[in-house]
Amino acid sequence: MIETTSIATGIDVADLQALTAVAQYREYPAGAVVFHESTPRDWFGIVLRGRIEMVTGLTGHETELGTVRAGGMISEMTLLDGGTHMATARTAGGAVILIVTREAIEELSAHEPERYHRIVARVAQLVAARLQSVSSRLAEAALAQHAVGGIRREHDSLGEREIPAEAYYGVQTLRAIENFQISGIKLRKFGHLVNALAYVKKAAALANYELGALDVEKAEAITLACDEILTGKLHGDFVVDMVQGGAGTSTNMNANEVIANRGLELMGHGKGQYQFLHPNDDVNCSQSTNDVYPTAVKLGVYLSLNDAAEAMAELQKALQAKAAEFSDVLKMGRTQLQDAVPMTLGQEFGAYGVMVGEAIAHLRRISEDLLVTNMGATAIGTGITSPPGYAELCAAKLADVTGLPIRSADNLVEATQDSGDFVAVSATMKRAAVQLSKICNDLRLLSMGPRAGLAEINLPAMQPGSSIMPGKVNPVIPEVVSQVCFQLIGYDMTVTMAAEASQLELNMAEPIMAYDLLMGTLMLRNAAVTLTNRCITGITANRERCQELVNNSIGLVTALVPALGYEVAAAIAKEALKTGGSVYDLVLERGVLTKAALDELLSPEKMTAPRARTL
Repeated sequence: MIETTSIATGIDVADLQALTAVAQYREYPAGAVVFHESTPRDWFGIVLRGRIEMVTGLTGHETELGTVRAGGMISEMTLLDGGTHMATARTAGGAVILIVTREAIEELSAHEPERYHRIVARVAQLVAARLQSVSSRLAEAALAQHAVGGIRREHDSLGEREIPAEAYYGVQTLRAIENFQISGIKLRKFGHLVNALAYVKKAAALANYELGALDVEKAEAITLACDEILTGKLHGDFVVDMVQGGAGTSTNMNANEVIANRGLELMGHGKGQYQFLHPNDDVNCSQSTNDVYPTAVKLGVYLSLNDAAEAMAELQKALQAKAAEFSDVLKMGRTQLQDAVPMTLGQEFGAYGVMVGEAIAHLRRISEDLLVTNMGATAIGTGITSPPGYAELCAAKLADVTGLPIRSADNLVEATQDSGDFVAVSATMKRAAVQLSKICNDLRLLSMGPRAGLAEINLPAMQPGSSIMPGKVNPVIPEVVSQVCFQLIGYDMTVTMAAEASQLELNMAEPIMAYDLLMGTLMLRNAAVTLTNRCITGITANRERCQELVNNSIGLVTALVPALGYEVAAAIAKEALKTGGSVYDLVLERGVLTKAALDELLSPEKMTAPRARTL
């Protein structure tokens, strides 16, 4: 594989072998995130097996940049600078990567500078060539954009309107743009929702074709247009505001019109020639907004939740790593912000890891409820305008195209009017937010100071903390994550009230639930990524400070009760409070324990677990 990489990159085989001599193999399962956009670059790699998809877009709308296949280099900019990743890398069907850490790169730079500079020079040339290629494509796209122009006319039941000739959306989308200038957040912001709409429309077309409701030419045009959307194309034409009236009708019609107009082009017709492929009659065949929209929202939220859960899993691993690193650091535990009894810093971080693990487990469990669809319900759950067997077949087709265990709801009337699944998901996200914010509160408390506070841990310094106070550094990462958590808690109240607003056979307030759930999962994912990479991994322990606080704490007496007895321990505590003396020193002055015995009792193993009382 090194030879393949050498041929592809022009880097000498011997140079690559020297660079990878101390490399490690790392295996990633299908769909795993290799690294997140904006996180620090700390290794360079060569893909040995599988392929890596590179995408950009932290705000929900992702743009596919390309694919790195076996033999290709990944994160090669690590060789040039210490910046952050400009894209997110994730595996398609699993991958094995040969990892060279930053430390190994620095080692090569120090001991074999000529070899290192040869490699760096070639990588710089490759990056420059790639940038030139991207610039050319952007220039071509800009030229094409300037070349288009004009208008086309479309009509609906309210009359005729002019549409930009190049737009894939149509007249009903145009009316929605005008009516709903509310949040400024368009459908295209949430790539998972746009893809979910494409999945739903593709599944419906396949089911309609199989049941004879669509001919083969129309079905193929619809499915091909949906496939393009699923590769990241046409997202820019999903322009309706997320917050809208009509229970999602504008979103559904935006999708219908984009798919219809792209399908018309694939059939050899012009945009707007709906006599050949109609947004309502064909793309929306056997459907209603009332089954399409909730199904797409559920699927979009499910995919977004998976992203958030994976990011939180990385956070859990980082906390577990710190728990192991700090397993021998004795410190004071506290209850109600008062000294309690000793524990290890490792136990503290281990508890945080368990909290995050519980949040992940609940999120994954509740997300399964989103895989129950009401497709085939049409308007209110009776299935009017759909052929017999459509509901079950459409659910099966949706499972096929997504690869997810999607099934049809037992009662389509109930599933069309009840938003309880959204409430359950939102509540579970709120629970995760509460746990995450509690951890951030603790990090701020444990690091406060550095001279006049607890100062038991050091958070990595991310930026200057004051425009007036020199040297001040604030815990900005826990602060921003807590604010995200506050927002998630607020979203939960909105989702609750919106779900309660369901009346008779439909809930008109699903758009605001969709917005809050999709924005919430997005923010939760980004918060977890930020907390992991810009805070947790860089935390260090102030071991001496922790020990000092243990030795001087009255709480230390509690740990000595089994050896000294309550009365003696209470007398020492009273004297320590009165004189300000150290419990440790007072025990030795009174001669109730030898220094060896006291140090043995104060060892992390003895202080932080149950032990037999000495008689």
